[in-house]
Amino acid sequence: MEEAVEEVWSMVHAERAALIRDLERLDDERWEQPSLCASWTVHDVAAHLADTARTTRLGFLVGLARARFDFDAQNARGVARERGASPQETLARLRQVASRRSTPPAPLDSRLVEEIVHGEDIRRSLGLSRAYPQEAVVRSLRLQARTPASFGGAKELVSRTRLTATDADVSIGAGPEVRGPALSLLLAVAGRRVALDGLDGPGLAVLAPAI
Repeated sequence: MEEAVEEVWSMVHAERAALIRDLERLDDERWEQPSLCASWTVHDVAAHLADTARTTRLGFLVGLARARFDFDAQNARGVARERGASPQETLARLRQVASRRSTPPAPLDSRLVEEIVHGEDIRRSLGLSRAYPQEAVVRSLRLQARTPASFGGAKELVSRTRLTATDADVSIGAGPEVRGPALSLLLAVAGRRVALDGLDGPGLAVLAPAI
């Protein structure tokens, strides 16, 4: 069990380091470009990742109560708290938390979902790409598929479709099939419509309207 935990944290830290390297190459103007995450710029997403990396179980519950159990409001407060006066200030904050192991009251694989999905929110909006470790993507996809929509997952949706990765040994759900790369499947069930272009199969008629 402890070995598995170490493995996941190693993947999380690797993703944080990779994103920091990508962000270091950007000029300030590109930080203000809209991301794939609705209403957030690249800078906002980076601030959100700094905030979630600091989040503890108790801190999450206290913050949620202060936000009157509104997840969006809680996230907005976190972005405002961690967004520096300049991109370089926010980048410095990301570096400070890159090796942290704190987590909200959620499965540990949720830390991988955060880093990969939000990493793509940034990279795809900037025309950047990353070859993610297959295991990290598959673990993230499996977690999203078993997490209820009320907690940001796609459990209900997957119960009506079958997600089959064309680049990994994974097939999840029941119903008409949706096929494509595991990363595209993950992004689609995380609500990113841009990922639909990389998918096909009869299940798209079920999946697409739900995103």
